[in-house]
Amino acid sequence: MLTCIIEYDINPNNPDAFAQYARNWGQAIPRCGANLVGYFAPHEGSSTRAYGIYNIPSLADYETYRARLAADPLGQINYEFARSEKFLLRERRTFVKCVSHPHGDPA
Repeated sequence: MLTCIIEYDINPNNPDAFAQYARNWGQAIPRCGANLVGYFAPHEGSSTRAYGIYNIPSLADYETYRARLAADPLGQINYEFARSEKFLLRERRTFVKCVSHPHGDPA
């Protein structure tokens, strides 16, 4: 299992736009085949850093998922929403895998 962490630089003057963007992905991402952990907006500290996090079985599954997302009607609307409203300033993806399992001793 891989975890994709999307790091966003967002416009701090339009936090509601990022929240709407996140809610839209909350519907489209699971429908298209990824296990969404969630979208996270600034609360304390940086007012410009936000994250989207989801799990996917493999990079091959990621490619299939991305194709589905690009064809999804809400996905297309959300891509256009971000482009037209210009609240995303930068976006970076990192794929990580958990190497600390099992966590702790349940005893």
